[in-house]
Amino acid sequence: MTKTAAVAAAPAAEERANRKSFEGVVVSDKMDKTRTVRVTRTVRHPFYAKVMTKSSKFHVHDESNQSREGDLVEITSTRPLSKLKRWRLVRVVKAAPKAAEAK
Repeated sequence: MTKTAAVAAAPAAEERANRKSFEGVVVSDKMDKTRTVRVTRTVRHPFYAKVMTKSSKFHVHDESNQSREGDLVEITSTRPLSKLKRWRLVRVVKAAPKAAEAK
């Protein structure tokens, strides 16, 4: 590899290292290869200083349909995969109890 090729490849590797990742709970597994994940975070109100809980829902790509509703999962940002999917499943951190699956 030439010196110019190594310099050109370096920014791409740095860009991938800057990907965001979150942990959240799967709230819907009704779609094929897509999960809806709710990520909850705590924020302090800028004026009142009260600690509040805010949440966001993300559509996540799950290639092997390995996660189920109620699972705690880790997700990371990726290139746009569809109209709404900009995240992909990294791993299932904690599986949901089996009793929820019997419903």
